[in-house]
Amino acid sequence: MNRKTYGKPVTASQQAIEDQLKIHTLKRDVDVSELFLCQKGLKEVIDLSCFQRLKYLWLNHNKLREIKFLTRNYCLTELYLNDNEIFDITGLRCLDLLQILLLHNNQIQNLEASVKELKGMMYLQKLTLYHNPMSQSSEYRFYTIYHLPAVQLLDKRNVTQKERESALFIFDHKKASIVQSIAFGKRIDIPLVCVTASRRRPRPAQTSTAPADSEFDSHRNKALLGDLEDAAFVREMKRSVMQFSMVDWNSIPTREEKHLGIKPAEPAQLLKVLFR
Repeated sequence: MNRKTYGKPVTASQQAIEDQLKIHTLKRDVDVSELFLCQKGLKEVIDLSCFQRLKYLWLNHNKLREIKFLTRNYCLTELYLNDNEIFDITGLRCLDLLQILLLHNNQIQNLEASVKELKGMMYLQKLTLYHNPMSQSSEYRFYTIYHLPAVQLLDKRNVTQKERESALFIFDHKKASIVQSIAFGKRIDIPLVCVTASRRRPRPAQTSTAPADSEFDSHRNKALLGDLEDAAFVREMKRSVMQFSMVDWNSIPTREEKHLGIKPAEPAQLLKVLFR
């Protein structure tokens, strides 16, 4: 870091960094792996590209509005930017190794642009975005979970498998349907008529036909189930089927039984168990 100001006034962030280096008795920029700059009243920060081995950076509880000072800090793994006045997170895209990112209590508004900026962070596990205007969106959490699959802890809450499935269903319904229909790596399709006939007695179904000009026009040849029980049953029948097979070894004589003729040889019986 060039500490010569050539007559220019020293900025607040530069002075804060100088103080930190003195405390830790660091003389070379390459030796700086962490900077603790929180609660300094900073409105801007000088370019930190000289600290190329910086891994931990605390800038929380300041007055920052933008992030344009992390241009070559590729080793950064933890970044704390919460409790600022940030409205745009452009500048974070290059931080591929980031694992922890705190951005809560800011003024970030654009959900789509913000998530897009974080998409390349394949190691990002902990993320906070709450108390930002964009977090008020009804689809905020599912949208973030869908586009940032590496995140395990979002806004201090663990991301559950059910939330991942729901996010996939909302933003990629076609893929979700295919995933649901797969069992043991093979898609299984069973006619509903055969299963229905073997499960319960048939009864007249309450059906209604959609008007030709309605939103169901592309499915006009399909009957809409009017009974909730029927609808649930059809949904259940569309789920993937799993089948286990095993040989009934009791029906096969042992070597000694074959030799003594105690038990006649019979064809091997294959037992099958089918369930949903």
